[in-house]
Amino acid sequence: MDALMDSRTSTIVATESGMAKAKAEEEVVKQKELPAPFVQHTRDFGIIPIPKHLRYHPDKPFHFGLGLNIAFGFASTFIVSNLYYCQPLLIQFSHSFKVDYNAVSRIPTLIQAGYATGLLLISPLGDLLPRRPVILSTVFLSTTLSIGLAVTSNLHVFEGLSYLVGVATVTPQILIPLAADLAPPERRASAISVVLSGLLFGILIARVLSGIIAEFSSWRVVYYFSISVQTLVLLGAYLLLPDYPAKNANVTYFAILRSMAKFAVTEPILIQAALVNLASAACFSNFWVTLTFLLGGPPYEYSTLVIGLFGLVGMAGVCFGPLVGYVIDKLVPWYASLFSIVFSLVFQGVQTGAGGVSVAAVIVAAFGLDVTRQMLQVSLTTAAFSISTAARARFNAVLILGIFIGQVMGTAVGTLVFTKYGWRAAAGLNLGLGGAQLMMLLARGPHVSRWRWYGYEGGVEWKRARAKPVPGTEAANAAAEAQAEANTGGVELTAPEMKRGADTMSSMAKDSMLGVEMSPVRSRGG
Repeated sequence: MDALMDSRTSTIVATESGMAKAKAEEEVVKQKELPAPFVQHTRDFGIIPIPKHLRYHPDKPFHFGLGLNIAFGFASTFIVSNLYYCQPLLIQFSHSFKVDYNAVSRIPTLIQAGYATGLLLISPLGDLLPRRPVILSTVFLSTTLSIGLAVTSNLHVFEGLSYLVGVATVTPQILIPLAADLAPPERRASAISVVLSGLLFGILIARVLSGIIAEFSSWRVVYYFSISVQTLVLLGAYLLLPDYPAKNANVTYFAILRSMAKFAVTEPILIQAALVNLASAACFSNFWVTLTFLLGGPPYEYSTLVIGLFGLVGMAGVCFGPLVGYVIDKLVPWYASLFSIVFSLVFQGVQTGAGGVSVAAVIVAAFGLDVTRQMLQVSLTTAAFSISTAARARFNAVLILGIFIGQVMGTAVGTLVFTKYGWRAAAGLNLGLGGAQLMMLLARGPHVSRWRWYGYEGGVEWKRARAKPVPGTEAANAAAEAQAEANTGGVELTAPEMKRGADTMSSMAKDSMLGVEMSPVRSRGG
């Protein structure tokens, strides 16, 4: 009997021990499955304290108001100006460095080449790293390098520094996707348009400021001015820029670059936007470059100063940027693009018909082309950004590279056509480019699914508030997941729901192959 009791006791003890062990192992597994506790980032570069109100916390999303949006635009204005300060100064450069005009003509080319390098290699970092330290670094580098431009007496050093300044002058192209991330969906186009207006204003005002300052002092004072305003931007970035977290923390830098190349050939929405942008940029560049030849020759014979004042017409067009963004927020982006292309053709028609005989026609065309160009770029950017939050910096880099190529093509071809065939032929070239934009846009309708290359589907709804998300994009995927959760109780799915679910799974699989994470952290706008 005692032996039997001892045996039962040992069995019970062993069982309890096994249960306790299994329970302990289960607790360990549960702990491993729990997400890592949130650790707030409190210092930039591990050294400089981040202001407390700018530190990211998942329970306290940032408020992206108009003030911060305008600050983004201000920063874009005085950073992108680095690319254009040198253009009116070439004659002074030749005298200061004691070289001929041909030698100093390399400077604008080098700074633009540096900018293209930065677009390819630095701006995609916005999808990999927290944007605050990236922006602080690029502004600090461009400011520091500008000091070298202001003090050097060696042309080769000036050329090398110009290239590096161009590389570092990509801050606006990091701010544009960040504004899209921080703004709520119903205000996204408006947020993008404010930053883009600042960028375009910088392009226009840089030449004016540079020419005026150099006229009454030295070209070096232009760069001292540049250093001062960039320092102001750096201080403002430190005091105002939120510490938004990285969106693709588990992706490597080279994977980001590879995926950007893949996006450029596999995303129909992005490719359509890039090609239309390229043709539009070529048209815009052709107009403004050949305008100098038109106004400087018969019948106008205007001076360089008067021709330069036509930049004020462009600035007036840029001022309509926020209104343009407000309109686009109410529309499906495709219709905003269609509207801008059609009216661009109207203004190009005015220029083709009367640009060489009436200065009023030139002014009307210049103003209209600035407004429609801005509207087109914002609407195309908004459409591309709707694909995925996690890849917006790469999408933006592809779009801006398309614009860059279009500007080079428009300048080269437009100048050749004008010098050989005259102003009307150059204006006619722009009409042709506008027709090409219209054909590329009409080839793919407003509600076509993400992975379809051409055609029409999903109706013709033009109001964004009533339109369904484009199948395959992030918004559509989120809606499909919510619908799937609602149907987990055994409710039979309809045919459209089953198709949307299939589109979602296909889209997510392709996004995974391209290195896109589809669950980014969102912010609260206001």
